Amino acid sequence: MSLADGSTDAGVAARPWRAPSLDPPPPAPAPPSVAELEGIAAAARAEGYARGHEEGLAQSLGEQRRLAAQLAGVIDAFARPLGELGHDVQNVLGAAAAQIAGALLRREYVAEPALLAALVAEALAAVGDRDRKVEVRLHPDDLAAVLPLVAADPLARLAADATLARGDVRVHADNLRLDARLATRLDAVVAGLARSAP
Repeated sequence: MSLADGSTDAGVAARPWRAPSLDPPPPAPAPPSVAELEGIAAAARAEGYARGHEEGLAQSLGEQRRLAAQLAGVIDAFARPLGELGHDVQNVLGAAAAQIAGALLRREYVAEPALLAALVAEALAAVGDRDRKVEVRLHPDDLAAVLPLVAADPLARLAADATLARGDVRVHADNLRLDARLATRLDAVVAGLARSAP
């Protein structure tokens, strides 16, 4: 069959015509409610906080180990020639090293209260007999930072003590006084190094 323009319809496939659908389009999904959005945001915040806390703690512990290794190296370097310089010079340098270490550790305790919370747990474990009531004293700023991190203990009470420096811990119980002040701990380390020096 010939068309008006002279072409033939032999190569054209015929398609049936269909009327467009008059049905309404499907409804769009309902947007999430405010409560659902708040729940999603809260879950994301909690996950981010937990991940950040774990990473920060690991980084802080690594930094503290690095600083402790450096300090041990410095004290070791001081200790070697001190045998020749005399006991008085050794004490002065040991005290200076302890002051430097104390400043570094105080800064670490302020930046990472979990380290101080671990020290509080250690002090409570050192008490041994837990049939008696124990009071753990901390600097007021340390107490505020550590309180949410320490597990509740019915026999232990955390108390603020403004006479203590940041990073200091004292434990009081019946007939027991445990001095875990930072200066006391560092003095013990320096004394141990002095005893082991040749």
